[in-house]
Amino acid sequence: MLGSLFVITENQMRIAEIAPLYESVPPQFYGGTERVVSYLTEELVAQGHEVTLFASGDSKTSARLVSPCRRALRLDERSVDKLACHYAMIENVMEQAHEFDILHFHVDYLHFPFSRLCGVPHVTTLHGRLDIPELAPLYRRFPDAPVVSISLSQREPLPWIPWIGNVYHGLPQANLSLGSGKGKYLAFLGRIAREKRVDRAIEIALKSGMPLKIAAKVDPSDREYYKTEIKPLLNHRSIEYVGEIGEHEKSKFLGDACAQVFPIDWPEPFGLCMTEAMACGTPTIAFDRGSVREVLTLGISGFIVNNVPDAVAAVSQVFSLNRMACRREFESRFTASRMAEDYVTIYQSLLNPDALAARTPSLNSTFLSRTASV
Repeated sequence: MLGSLFVITENQMRIAEIAPLYESVPPQFYGGTERVVSYLTEELVAQGHEVTLFASGDSKTSARLVSPCRRALRLDERSVDKLACHYAMIENVMEQAHEFDILHFHVDYLHFPFSRLCGVPHVTTLHGRLDIPELAPLYRRFPDAPVVSISLSQREPLPWIPWIGNVYHGLPQANLSLGSGKGKYLAFLGRIAREKRVDRAIEIALKSGMPLKIAAKVDPSDREYYKTEIKPLLNHRSIEYVGEIGEHEKSKFLGDACAQVFPIDWPEPFGLCMTEAMACGTPTIAFDRGSVREVLTLGISGFIVNNVPDAVAAVSQVFSLNRMACRREFESRFTASRMAEDYVTIYQSLLNPDALAARTPSLNSTFLSRTASV
């Protein structure tokens, strides 16, 4: 265990990070939540904390790894009941709970009936959308489950649940490097899904006269949508679908692009690809939904638009932006070290409840001061 490697002081903690099992930590390809859990885990270890990661068996980490399944469930052709593996993992966590100072869950509400009884401080980062009708009655049953948002806009459907902090995602500074935009194309990164609106990205590219490269996965639930509505749009010679890419390919894919298009049609809780592009110095042209106004800084890391004509007009403006300034915006706001420090503050607050009081108002005022100028 990592405990043999470190002398634990009063400032160091024994932390359990509990990840979803659908992707490895970090993912081989697409996977936002698992990627963030990896960045957080590695940074916490680097800061000297004793960390145990509960994740799939093909995960790679410097923390102690506990795995209820041999590989990421999405890539395991033998996996049928994926929920069963998650409950086996939660049982593992509960059995070992007394070994930790804090339990940090990233599996939504699955653990709530168990963690409320285990007697160990715990917190849950909610990574998904919250505008789902069934969630309100569920969260009313668990008013004692402390949760963290990944953007303040994510909270809007459920502002009354026990939020104890807001932590924006962060990336290791060395993961992605400053690019030149020499490829002179637009980039689309993520998933091909109805709410991600790759069809809009194609329309923006065609109307602006810019080539578009699409690096995206297609989930089984979206295959029919891809086949019937998106695949026919890929026949144009300036539109290239490159498929799902891994972490090591992102620096070139985003760095060579003159801009990323993010034409979402849903309340995006965060949008990790906006910060990934930022790390490459590549501005993002994003539709004004969800967290976009919290993540992007107008005229520095991108443009915020409301329709396709405005997005097309923004394409012609991205060449005036300073890519180094875009990269600096990432370095000042969205690093893994900053993310880990924010979470450590929350962990310490849970161990010392008297220190909790003033966090959320300051976060809200920070957000309001930023969005007022956008």
